[in-house]
Amino acid sequence: MTRLAALFWVMLGLPALAQQGAIEVAPLEEPAAETEPFVPDYSAPGFVPADRGDIGFRGEVIIPNIEEERAETASGGIVRVLDRVSGRLSDLELANGQTTTMGRIEISLSECRYPADNPASDAYAYLTIRNAGEAAQVFEGWMIASSPALNALDHSRYDVWVMRCTSS
Repeated sequence: MTRLAALFWVMLGLPALAQQGAIEVAPLEEPAAETEPFVPDYSAPGFVPADRGDIGFRGEVIIPNIEEERAETASGGIVRVLDRVSGRLSDLELANGQTTTMGRIEISLSECRYPADNPASDAYAYLTIRNAGEAAQVFEGWMIASSPALNALDHSRYDVWVMRCTSS
């Protein structure tokens, strides 16, 4: 406690010392003269050319052309809802375009998609969530089954996340 009080009084007194001229501030040195630009030595060991898709000598990154992943649209999806107050966990099967009420929220599934190459791997669903009886949306956007926290519902009572798409 004594050290803290001493530090406080020292810090309080420093501006007064600076005003009395007891502390001098030296001007900054002049900036260094401009030098010649750096020219890389392309024959140096470890140099990676930028046209290979790797990081080049100058930090350039060339991203290779990758074919986009194709997605199929499912007929619906399964959404899991957790009521944090009661602890009740419910799985809702929704068709595309369907709206259902779960407790105090309304959940609308606009579309559910999955990768064409591997239907069981992931699901992407476009959800709109409202408080029951209100027009304002609490959440609207894509939810991804493998990363529910990436675009999550921020609600005080409910957690909602996509489980998978259904094709029947």
